[in-house]
Amino acid sequence: MEVTSEQLEVVVQQIGEAVLATTETIERMANRVDVLTTQVQQQGYQIFALSDAVQTLVENQEQSIATLNQLTGVLQQLVERLETSKVP
Repeated sequence: MEVTSEQLEVVVQQIGEAVLATTETIERMANRVDVLTTQVQQQGYQIFALSDAVQTLVENQEQSIATLNQLTGVLQQLVERLETSKVP
């Protein structure tokens, strides 16, 4: 079985085309990975901002509860004084 130069050229051409196709595929995949990386990074920033906002809400709620507790105490004292002053 003899291999002619034409056959070798065809094989080399096919190998070259396969290498080019593989390179293009890898480049497309690399671009997609870059896009995904950017999206994941942006989602990370969004999650951080969301957790910061939730923490602020929790702190505000704690302050509101403390204020309501103080107000409840003052109202209880007021009611007690009113009830005491009604007694003849």
